[in-house]
Amino acid sequence: MPLLHGVSLRALLAGAAVAHLSSSSIVRASPCAPAPPLRLRAFASYSASEPPPPPPSSSPSTSRVLASAAAACDCEKGAKPAICTADELHYAPVPGTEWRLALWRYRPPPEAPKRNHPLMLLSGVATNAVGFDLSPGASFARHMSMQGFDTWIVELRGAGLSTRGSELAAASTKSDTSSNSGVDKILTQKVNVVPPAKDMSTNEPQSSEVPVLTDTNVVETNTSEEPQLVTKLANALAQLSVTFSGYVKDSQLRNITDSFFDRVTELVPDASLTSSLEEVADKFLGLMELPQTSAIYDQISQLSQRLVKILGEGQQNVSPRLFGWQERLSTTIEDLQKQLELIVSYDWDFDHYLEEDVPAAIDYIKQQSVPKDGKLVAIGHSMGGILLYAMISKCGFEGADPELAAIVTLASSVDYTTSNSSLKLFVPLADPAEMLRVPAVPLGTLLSTTYPMSSRAPYILSLLRSQISAKDMMDPELLSKLVLNNFCTVPAKVLLQLATAFRDGGLRNRTGTFFFKEHLQKIKVPVLALAGDEDLICPPEAVYETVKLIPQHLVTYKVFGEPEGPHYAHYDLVGGRKAVHEVYPCIIEFLSQHDDVSS
Repeated sequence: MPLLHGVSLRALLAGAAVAHLSSSSIVRASPCAPAPPLRLRAFASYSASEPPPPPPSSSPSTSRVLASAAAACDCEKGAKPAICTADELHYAPVPGTEWRLALWRYRPPPEAPKRNHPLMLLSGVATNAVGFDLSPGASFARHMSMQGFDTWIVELRGAGLSTRGSELAAASTKSDTSSNSGVDKILTQKVNVVPPAKDMSTNEPQSSEVPVLTDTNVVETNTSEEPQLVTKLANALAQLSVTFSGYVKDSQLRNITDSFFDRVTELVPDASLTSSLEEVADKFLGLMELPQTSAIYDQISQLSQRLVKILGEGQQNVSPRLFGWQERLSTTIEDLQKQLELIVSYDWDFDHYLEEDVPAAIDYIKQQSVPKDGKLVAIGHSMGGILLYAMISKCGFEGADPELAAIVTLASSVDYTTSNSSLKLFVPLADPAEMLRVPAVPLGTLLSTTYPMSSRAPYILSLLRSQISAKDMMDPELLSKLVLNNFCTVPAKVLLQLATAFRDGGLRNRTGTFFFKEHLQKIKVPVLALAGDEDLICPPEAVYETVKLIPQHLVTYKVFGEPEGPHYAHYDLVGGRKAVHEVYPCIIEFLSQHDDVSS
């Protein structure tokens, strides 16, 4: 992709800030019960049986995708990949999609208390399972399993070991396909519907259902001096056309199309040819509005031939000629292909998590754990808690059963408007038009690149550390592991939808017609909402803004942290050194109260 200009760079950084790095006088709830003694034997047994795995890569590269898919293949064959530190690794299919969600399962030891409900853990945006299982001695998931809960960490689509069917097939065959072969696959699946047009010079359509545009200026045979360039351009434009057909209402693709032709126009030194290029561009935009068929692809090919011919003729009419215009056009085409691959690969939003991923995970966990009353208990951190709020809100509105016996939210809210969240500094920069120019934000890469600078003088990015953990609250090695291995790539559409939580009315669905906070008073699920006193991302007042909307008899609210310390920042509720003695017991006590199937 081309280098980002200033505004796009700000949008990129704004997106990265919104992604998971997502006080007033507040009454604190009474302290919870003291922590029960830890069962270190279970930890020791697990540690001895399996050495610490190498940290997972957070890079959104092709090798990372294939590695996840390969892990899925290994798991299906009965071998749990070393990257997974759980007892078992499962894959839950998401109906109607190619996605298979990775579920890390932690089975309770025989001596643990008997529980009636399995436990589902949901982490923040653009994060994987590592945050809930940093090490054998600092694992929230393992601790909950030792307390008797059949514990499952859900990795949503695009995170961790979750994969798609197409990626799984690529990993199983170990094939290294070219970019053109990927386009050919798309064209084979979506374009070859009717036979190719025999005569493109006639005004008669070749199919009664597919109109064919005519162009008397297009040569009938391929006389281009650059046949390979023509083929490459035709394939790229066809891929853009196929992708566009699935995003008719999305201005993102039209912006990309306009940008592509603007860059092509720069390769024409003769201004008199500009009108010819604009004519070709207009004809292509017309084709994008039509059903994608072989006839359309033939026209795209001929338009590509004409486009290259115009550029070639333009070089002959001026002096000196533009050096290397073929290479520059080839690079422009490759940039277009990369953008399209990102759009296709990262085309989902918060509602996809809510309406497809979480229900699929719940159904799968229920099938495996078979709870007596058909319900789970769930804990969500950051966006994970927002998902739980959105789920019970929607069920309250519809009068449906969310299949949850109780939920715990950690540093989560559906309305940040009244708080002093640090993310408010970035939200104004996240202009939708600019954000959509960057289909996905490589948060893992950004953090792994910038984090080393935050841990040494002159501490330019020390703010990054305070966003995640309060001073001296996490072991430095574990903090580094969290930052370098817990984050993934996140679609811009997810960030844009989450950004609505900072606007009047709070978080809403993708169409902006459903406000989740408006229906929390209708819920019937007990809620424990926890906040950290020095959480800069989701301050206590943000948590309380959601808590106050829930019926009082159903909600328990507590802020962790003392005036003299220790203090709790955004992640400390899960991985802080004091959490095991202060936070975990509070959660266990609450879930135990609602674990009885008769209640």
